[in-house]
Amino acid sequence: MSMYINHKGTFLLSFVAQYSSTLLNCSNPDSPSMLEALKPVFNLNAIRPVVNITTVTNIGISITVFGILGVVNNTFINLKSIQTVSDSWVSLLQKWQNEFTKWDPEECGTSQMSVPRTNLWLPDIIINEFMDENTAPKVPYAYLLSDGTVSDSQPIKAITSCKLDIYLFPFDIQNCTLSFNSYTLKSNALQLYLKETPERMTEYSKSRMATMGEWELIGIAAKKYTLPSTASGSYDEIRFYISLRRQAMLYVANLLLPSCFLITVDLFSFILPPNDADRSSFKMTLILGYTVFLLMMNDLLPATGNAIPLINVFLSMCLAMMVGSLLETIVITNFLCGSSNYSRAPRWIRVLFLKILGRLVLTEESKTLEQKGPLGEDKTLQELRSLGRVLQAVRLQVEQHLSKSLSTEEWIQIGLIIDRLLFILYIIFITVSFITIIIIWVVSYNAA
Repeated sequence: MSMYINHKGTFLLSFVAQYSSTLLNCSNPDSPSMLEALKPVFNLNAIRPVVNITTVTNIGISITVFGILGVVNNTFINLKSIQTVSDSWVSLLQKWQNEFTKWDPEECGTSQMSVPRTNLWLPDIIINEFMDENTAPKVPYAYLLSDGTVSDSQPIKAITSCKLDIYLFPFDIQNCTLSFNSYTLKSNALQLYLKETPERMTEYSKSRMATMGEWELIGIAAKKYTLPSTASGSYDEIRFYISLRRQAMLYVANLLLPSCFLITVDLFSFILPPNDADRSSFKMTLILGYTVFLLMMNDLLPATGNAIPLINVFLSMCLAMMVGSLLETIVITNFLCGSSNYSRAPRWIRVLFLKILGRLVLTEESKTLEQKGPLGEDKTLQELRSLGRVLQAVRLQVEQHLSKSLSTEEWIQIGLIIDRLLFILYIIFITVSFITIIIIWVVSYNAA
């Protein structure tokens, strides 16, 4: 190596020629001597570290998820991922061979050495899903091993795109992808491979999770692809599929349970007398309180896109049931208070409500409705009618009064049947909602 030319940008032909048969020489087994021996290598940091340009550089990649800070507005944000190839704790670690940095550990006194990253050739591995700049602190050093291995560790704070499926929110499981590939080098120069199995990466990630917040890591899957390039040739890409499960307890406690409590209170309001004004006032107060509650909790709901989450449907149905019960109370109160002014119900209404729905909701039909009617012709009235117009007028007034009583009873019965029917629908809605929520919650946690 006596022909070393210390000029920036000069290719060290003599050094490269001698390297194929020579290791780095250290004058003493200490760090200064090791650093002095590496100086010619540092001047080669502009080229891929291979003696023969046709040699392929293989880069091992694996990731460890240290923290999941949030998923907001269809963006997988603040994922701190770490690439590692061993059980040792490292930040972002990529591992490849530098053919210019082999030495004898006994001669140089060490089997590894940390050097500034700027003095080494580094692969241009990028994450395709990046949506913003990596704001994680930079680690200025990389490790060189005596067998020529380079270990480069860097933390990544990745704000990446992630297509979310929020239909089952807050019991949803999301799958986000991180794709790694070289930006400029094709497969004939640089190839990627997995240094760890997905199971190992998942196990290590869970043991190293520093913060999860709203999300829980389920698992990591990985697969290598060889994709055609837009120009010519192909390039390697490794995709990591990160499965996350939302912690649903916050939304259950702050959204679902209060909604269920309020609609249950509205259900028991049917116990109040329907002709009492306090019942309608009570329901209006509940609707007002529930509306304010939804406005306050609106920030907890996801921004909806093409798909509407089931929780939005549930909350809308709760509000619709409350409004429907208030309208039903208004109608029944009108029936009970103003039925004396109504004419007799049409026959189809009497058949639908008094015969069919009345039996369906187990309301006893008043026998008087079938027995009452216009006074029949009997002998006594026929004789009285002959007594004069005065008695005839009295009889007509009595018939009119009895007919009016029959009409009033019919409308009161119809109102009570409607009240009972909505009460049963309320019970069915609450029961089905509770069962559905429990089933979805259990299924989402068993999916892992």
